[in-house]
Amino acid sequence: MGHFALTGLLLNNLLPVDGSRVVVVASIAHNIRAKIDFDDLQWERRRYERVASYGQSKLANLMFAYELQRRLAAANAKTIAVAAHPGVSNTELMRHVPGSALPGVKMLAGLVLNSAELGALPTLRAATDPAVVGGQYYGPDGFRELRGHPKLVNSSAQSHDREIQRRLWTVSEELTGVSFPV
Repeated sequence: MGHFALTGLLLNNLLPVDGSRVVVVASIAHNIRAKIDFDDLQWERRRYERVASYGQSKLANLMFAYELQRRLAAANAKTIAVAAHPGVSNTELMRHVPGSALPGVKMLAGLVLNSAELGALPTLRAATDPAVVGGQYYGPDGFRELRGHPKLVNSSAQSHDREIQRRLWTVSEELTGVSFPV
């Protein structure tokens, strides 16, 4: 809900600016056990599962980016919405992955994962590349988008479900109390 609320509060400042962008950070985890559960969006009724919860939040971020782009385009706005993901980057988030404290895991992670700097490149490309078009999604170009340099990538079919996007938008407005000028 944070991406949604912050963007809604700042959007009036972006709309009059040619070339302005909203860049939403997602994850390849939007594909891992991810589903928008409208009956329990906040994980209050079921047992909390961090992987599924993280996947749901990243799926919601992507759906927000796509729905926002559709609304911006319909309003002929100068602002676009795009999304990006870092792959799997060796950052502080990795410290919370089970087994990450085992001997040798940190060294292996350094060989297999993006550095934090390389992981930032898809977001930077989405934010600065003049060729970026609204509604695009950027991630690493390597195997399974785990690491590498930024390129245009595809998201799951589920992330493009317009009915769920619109419903999630409405629920997000209700939960945050924030509405958008588009």
